[in-house]
Amino acid sequence: MNNFPIAWLLNSPFYYWHPTLSEFTRLFPQTTVFGGWWKGYAPGLEDSFTVEVVGDYKVIPILRSSTSYGSNFTYLPLSIVNRLLRFKPRVIFSNSFGVWTILALLFKPVGKWRVIIAYEGSSPGVDYRNSAARLAVRRAMVQAADACITNSQAGKAYLTEILKAKADRVFAKPYEVPDPKALLEYSGNSEFNISQLQQPIFLFVGSVTPRKGLDFLLQACAILERQKVDNYTLVVIGDGPQREELEGFCRSANLTERVKWLGKIDYGQLGTFFRAASVFVLPTLEDTWGVVVSEAMAIGKPILCSKWAGVAEIVVEGENGYIFDPYNPEKLAEMMSRFISNRDLISSMGSRSQELMAQYTPKAAADFLAEVTSLVLENS
Repeated sequence: MNNFPIAWLLNSPFYYWHPTLSEFTRLFPQTTVFGGWWKGYAPGLEDSFTVEVVGDYKVIPILRSSTSYGSNFTYLPLSIVNRLLRFKPRVIFSNSFGVWTILALLFKPVGKWRVIIAYEGSSPGVDYRNSAARLAVRRAMVQAADACITNSQAGKAYLTEILKAKADRVFAKPYEVPDPKALLEYSGNSEFNISQLQQPIFLFVGSVTPRKGLDFLLQACAILERQKVDNYTLVVIGDGPQREELEGFCRSANLTERVKWLGKIDYGQLGTFFRAASVFVLPTLEDTWGVVVSEAMAIGKPILCSKWAGVAEIVVEGENGYIFDPYNPEKLAEMMSRFISNRDLISSMGSRSQELMAQYTPKAAADFLAEVTSLVLENS
């Protein structure tokens, strides 16, 4: 019954897509992912779905912002049209409101396919609520689409309330979710053993840029230092243009023993660091989702999550972690001190994270996507 072609149009099919795409392909074996930039399969998921690289994409900045996504135009190869017409999909999942989604909708009468728009989540930098022109185009697109999916309730609210999509054609459930088995089983060996550091270990994973809010996390560490709280470690995984500045801040704030900079780590090794850490911290100033939080939860870690991350919706305040405003480092320092002074909290909240993630598995995400697929075909 599911033996028909389905296309996924993704600018960059990065690793966090792979667990769900792998499970989805089990249900729909003729699935093909069409992408631009491609780094290869996530460890443990090699060749579990088909990828066709159409050509590289280019992000052209229109209005730069250090603390948000900014305003951009993403150029994608127009040859995707010929690829799709040859492939003849019955259903296309297309990421967001870019060029490929526009083309999939324009050629819908020719290809006789159904189009489902995948909108990761809502945030100021991608919603363009102050751009009448962009909103007009997006409203036309959701009207032409057969359905929309999104990870978050905030994304659903944007699609229905701002873009005026029909509520019965918008479906919200996390579909960018991790496979903890793959993260751990194929994590490989690391030259740096963080389990030997001063416990508890707070872990940050992300690009070292202003948008990720690492500077506010370090300010919280500086507050703890002034309070003579030094029995913990913060491990920073990632690199970026702000690193030199922030390392200088650590030296001036006497944090060199507290903060360990590991730079970029291969995705296949991240599971090792998630497992060895005590608490995961995401201090982002803007993220439409934030799959690193769900990865940490799946491995059983308590979470400190910024209120500006879409993934904060799956963190239950006081049960598996805390939600904070990164612009208030004093409050973040207070939350960190709870874990430092009460190690039992780490264990109990970590267990609760795993319980919560039991409902957000790649299989559950694939079943959700299959259900949406069936609905759009039934209504065709």
